[in-house]
Amino acid sequence: MMIDQAPALIIIFPLFISLVLTLAGSLGPRVAYGLLLCGMAGSLLFSLLALGQVVADNQAIHYRMGDWPPPMGIELVIDHLSGIVLVLVSACALLTAVYSLRTAAEDNPDRLHHYYALFALLVTGLLGMTASGDVFNLYVLLEISALSSYGLLARGRGPAYYATFKYLIVGTIGACFYLLGIGYLYIMTGSLNMLDLAEIISRPELQESVSIKIGFSLMILGVWIKMALFPLHAWLPNAYSKAGITTACLIAPLMTKVSVYIMLRIMFTVFSVDYIFDSIAWSQVVIYLASAAALIGMISALAQRDLRMMLCYIVVAEIGYMTGGAWVANAAGYTGAVYHILADGLMTLCLFMAVGAVIYRTGLTSMAAMQGIFQRMPITAVVLVIGAASIIGIPPTCGFFSKFYLIQGAAQAGAWVFVAALLIASLVAAVMFFKLLEIAFFGDPQALEQEAASGHGHGEHGGQPVVARHEAPLSMLIPMVITAAGLIVLGLYTKEVVEFFIGWSIPAGF
Repeated sequence: MMIDQAPALIIIFPLFISLVLTLAGSLGPRVAYGLLLCGMAGSLLFSLLALGQVVADNQAIHYRMGDWPPPMGIELVIDHLSGIVLVLVSACALLTAVYSLRTAAEDNPDRLHHYYALFALLVTGLLGMTASGDVFNLYVLLEISALSSYGLLARGRGPAYYATFKYLIVGTIGACFYLLGIGYLYIMTGSLNMLDLAEIISRPELQESVSIKIGFSLMILGVWIKMALFPLHAWLPNAYSKAGITTACLIAPLMTKVSVYIMLRIMFTVFSVDYIFDSIAWSQVVIYLASAAALIGMISALAQRDLRMMLCYIVVAEIGYMTGGAWVANAAGYTGAVYHILADGLMTLCLFMAVGAVIYRTGLTSMAAMQGIFQRMPITAVVLVIGAASIIGIPPTCGFFSKFYLIQGAAQAGAWVFVAALLIASLVAAVMFFKLLEIAFFGDPQALEQEAASGHGHGEHGGQPVVARHEAPLSMLIPMVITAAGLIVLGLYTKEVVEFFIGWSIPAGF
């Protein structure tokens, strides 16, 4: 039955579509766009089927590729945690694919099918990392997603090549750290399967092994570089802010969130609560780093005049939220970290889509593009307000509930520095967005046209005239509105999400 093969089809389907897109360039942009939509819709369908089976059976799916048994064979594991992350990744990818109809075609007029092939390949890598049951195949899929992201980011405008080159260097260093860490673990255990590693590492003779601790340190450092945890975040703002509109909407919400998910897998599946918080005992240092990330990220965002640079620093701040939640060492903090992966994926997508629509219509990326948005693009403005409310943490959006769990976990752990960082960062976010929305509500649309005419903005469509009092195209509006509604729906169903999904993934020992 197809449902039995769903764990493999989640990954194979977009991979196959990527191959077809590469070979089917002569079929035209409409066919390429249709194939991409089919690939993303297929991934979402199979992700939902797999998650439904996990919930119905209340146990994880262990899928053996080629029926080879682990630890030698490749195993996909879909449990409550990976299941909801798979649904998040595939849903965000499908919404971005719908959104890309106008923007991707304008940014890639000559080789659109290659762009879509990279799009599908990136999603394949992200889904594969999420479902992988062994650390080496996770590395292979990490590199597939990284290479495809380099290709997508380099197709941006202006200094995108230079920003992507820096990202490539830093990303390769992160991948090398992770691979070296795998080497240490393999030498000591002889296994790469996550569950097998967990059983072997739990043996008393390996609990204090220096080699195992070095392996963990290298792996987690590599993941921190990939997820841009402060102070390893410098590559992110330049790389993401120079990307094309569609690329930013795809990469910014998903790459860092899947990296946080990998951190949780390494911490709590490969290792254990006792090992991480007793043998390693880095929690205080990491909580300080997470607090600094939240504060410095949000204050840096407040200082920006470029809209996309502002959103990129918000991503840096949000990484601090999730990292701190994971390291406060209790169930509430873990719940907040996982819930924030879901919430922040949608929040970031919502904001990048809304800002992308404004940039698409005005050709400007500066704050000036926001003048009079409530009059010129009212639906986009409402979507922006909902996304901003969620980032600040205003109920009933999901951002409020994720912060509630994070603060609860930090308070229970006595991590008052992290509590203060979360509250101050939320206050800074409120100041930043109220300033932005003031410009959007009271700004003069005529001033926008003068700004565009004077060439002060950094438009991606510099030669294109500013379109005043005109909403974004329907292909962009529909996914924006769905994403904004998703922020409220997820917030309203917080209890169910925590009870039926996150609660089942809380590690033993919390």
